[in-house]
Amino acid sequence: MDSNGILYLVATPIGNLEDITLRALRVLKEVDLIGAEDTRNSRKLLNYFEINTPLTSYHDHNQKTKGRQLIDKLLGGINIALISDAGMPGISDPGSLLVKQALEAGITVVPVPGANAALAALIASGINTDQFIFHGFLPRRKKEREERLLLLKEESRTVIIYEAPHRLLATLKCLAKCWHGGQVAVARELTKKFEEFVRGTSQEVLEHFLVTQPRGEITMVLEGNREISQGSTREKQGLGLTQPKEENNPVEQVMGLVKQGYQKKDAIKAVSNLLRINRRILYQQVLEAEGKGKGKR
Repeated sequence: MDSNGILYLVATPIGNLEDITLRALRVLKEVDLIGAEDTRNSRKLLNYFEINTPLTSYHDHNQKTKGRQLIDKLLGGINIALISDAGMPGISDPGSLLVKQALEAGITVVPVPGANAALAALIASGINTDQFIFHGFLPRRKKEREERLLLLKEESRTVIIYEAPHRLLATLKCLAKCWHGGQVAVARELTKKFEEFVRGTSQEVLEHFLVTQPRGEITMVLEGNREISQGSTREKQGLGLTQPKEENNPVEQVMGLVKQGYQKKDAIKAVSNLLRINRRILYQQVLEAEGKGKGKR
């Protein structure tokens, strides 16, 4: 019989307390300990539902040391629930590292799903939901943010982004300048009293927020590049392919940015950061591709 404890990943409401699940409430009451991103915020939630389970902090700044402590407790038979301030732990919040550590230690990990801002925004955006990618937050620096958006511009799937209200205008201005003509939806204060969706082109959405100050938690849903999607579909139909073709080759993305006027080193840096691949390896691949291209002339 397994004497280890269980690590539960419990979703919490993103605004409306009624969105918590009955299962989540039961698990939070039954576990021995709850790891929380911000114990002050989480204590308010637990007090509301009359849950007296002990709390301990687990956040970006202590996750390495605290993670080891939590793993030791789990190995000792203690059941632990991990929660974030809102939504699912591990989605733009601490959690993924602890899950990796738990699995490596042979500990059972159980998701307790619930509210999620990215999916809530997506399904009500009016934008295609068949295929999508979740990007999380864009880089804070202007140049890196613009580089990232230029890469995402070539994405045929719907893109979901989290953004801070004080950076929304800068992101929308960049979209209005560089984005293709696809639709944009900005979801604000999801599930709360002042929930709002603003839909339209990037320019239309920008004009709205130039006169209406953005406030609260923001999720952006960006329509994929239909020209790339349609071209890919035609190519698949012409070749009779049944499996989806692998898109957005890193080397091709670098070449695309270079054609748009970016320095090669900046393009390689942007693509390696986006796709989380080794920069040196990508550099060698680009050099090899350039060599092959010269040989074909």
